[in-house]
Amino acid sequence: KKSAIKDLRKNIKRQAYNANIKHNIKDLKKKSEKAIKNKEKEAEKVIATTLKAIDKAVQKGVLKKNTGDRKKSRLQIKLNKSK
Repeated sequence: KKSAIKDLRKNIKRQAYNANIKHNIKDLKKKSEKAIKNKEKEAEKVIATTLKAIDKAVQKGVLKKNTGDRKKSRLQIKLNKSK
């Protein structure tokens, strides 16, 4: 019973940690898409930051590998189309 309570505590902390990282990625993705849409000069820098964040999330186990690859691929395709 005691270990179950500890597990619940851990789960809540992990959930908050993962939600924070996912929220961060969503914000970065929106910034990247906005930069692409407005054809800003810093679009590539913003996208590089986003790709790095996605890679880190995959590495930490917040996102699954294929999900991370899919998000990166879709972003890269949008950038290439805008050029």
